[in-house]
Amino acid sequence: MDTPNTLNQLSEIATRIKELREIMGYSIKEMAEKTNVSEETYVIYESGKDDIPFSFIHKCALEFGVEMTALLGGRSAKLSTYTVTRKGKGQETVNDDGINIANLAPKFKGKLAEPYYVTYEYSKSQQDKPIHLTTHSGQEFDLVLKGKLKVQVGEHTEVLEEGDSIYYNSSIPHGMIAVDGKDCTFVAVVLSGEKVEEPVVRKSVMAAKKSETLVCEKFLDVKETEDGRLQSINFKNTETFNFGFDIVDKIADKYPDKLAMLHLDKNKTERRFTFKDIKRGSNQVANYFTSLGVKKGDKVMLVLKRHYEFWLCMVALHKLGAVAIPATNQLKEHDFEYRYNATGVKAIVCTADGDTYTYAESAAKKCPQVEKLIMVGGAKYGWLDFNKEYKLFSRKYERPEDCSAGDDLALMFFTSGTTGNPKMAAHKHTYALGHYVTAKYWHCCERDGLHLTISDTGWGKSLWGKLYGQWLCEGAVFVYDFDKFDENDLLPMFSK
Repeated sequence: MDTPNTLNQLSEIATRIKELREIMGYSIKEMAEKTNVSEETYVIYESGKDDIPFSFIHKCALEFGVEMTALLGGRSAKLSTYTVTRKGKGQETVNDDGINIANLAPKFKGKLAEPYYVTYEYSKSQQDKPIHLTTHSGQEFDLVLKGKLKVQVGEHTEVLEEGDSIYYNSSIPHGMIAVDGKDCTFVAVVLSGEKVEEPVVRKSVMAAKKSETLVCEKFLDVKETEDGRLQSINFKNTETFNFGFDIVDKIADKYPDKLAMLHLDKNKTERRFTFKDIKRGSNQVANYFTSLGVKKGDKVMLVLKRHYEFWLCMVALHKLGAVAIPATNQLKEHDFEYRYNATGVKAIVCTADGDTYTYAESAAKKCPQVEKLIMVGGAKYGWLDFNKEYKLFSRKYERPEDCSAGDDLALMFFTSGTTGNPKMAAHKHTYALGHYVTAKYWHCCERDGLHLTISDTGWGKSLWGKLYGQWLCEGAVFVYDFDKFDENDLLPMFSK
């Protein structure tokens, strides 16, 4: 019989079972009877101190009215009769920038509203600044429990004290801050305006929700069926399309503070990049590359693992019109030499991690066309220091009159070489547009979503799942720059 295979998994499954038992109001004795085990055995299973048979988990799922996968993986554990959330036990959904939000009914199925327990920290610096406003569909009810809350709805402003409440149309721009020198705690109930249905998996595809007009729609004509499946797609204005200028920069101009990438390095240092950050950073890199003699049509290899600098370099190379050649850090000297000669690489941007750079450097000594060795994340003799140098350059980079676009070469990959030497796979600028379909109709990316693709940037999957389509859909990408895959390390990040 299969059983969960780690102590962490056992503990998590046991915790979910205990939590749902308490919510349903069952005693240990009652659950022991319902699952056909002794009370002593039930206590052992619920404590997570011994393997839990799948048959037991299945019986628990039936009694709680949830799918078994909800107990195994913590997904979609929902109830339809009632749910109790004890003090301080709400499911945290936001804990950032002085705001903490916890869902008070995360496990209830078919909710007509979403109740939240919210704490806004008092910030002196916010008091004299305009309140940040946002919108969402439906209506909202806020009841102040502690402190004072300054609420703006449209052009109207109200200060609410303990016991005061406000009900408003949340499609009107609104926002709030804590005032009077203290943190403010309140209950927020968000109503969608219509019954909230459970997600429906369509027969062949689950499409992302329709949002407001996307920047990329200048280049796309899309038709969908009534249930959201892609019916047809046609591309337009492609002769001028450049991903860097027409997508990244245009989104940055329209939504400068919109999150583009949430990045964690191997030490779990968190960095948040807005589209404005990507625009400015890629402009600096484009100016830096230009100073090194890299120009339109030149080939530049990128061996950058999951470093955030990869995204700056890719966008910069597109703007510059140079051809990007992503590659894995698993290459050895002969692999680099083969690729240098096959493509005529002029410059390489390489990670300082490990010994990959030594192979890249040794190969470059045999290939005189490789003029520039640029290192990310460190400084080695014979290499230019990317992180130190690119920041010295201007954040402005104007679109040139002869901008590389459309059918011009923008990207080259090498196949894995399973049955012979790796083959070059060249792509035009329009290649990026094709991955709108990948992101929206496969990955279900949305404007305010956060998408994770595990792939190293040296593989084609990275551009399918970490760059083009996700940003065409104006969603954000989550990147964790780990050295070795460990599900126990990665999975908790999903919850956060």
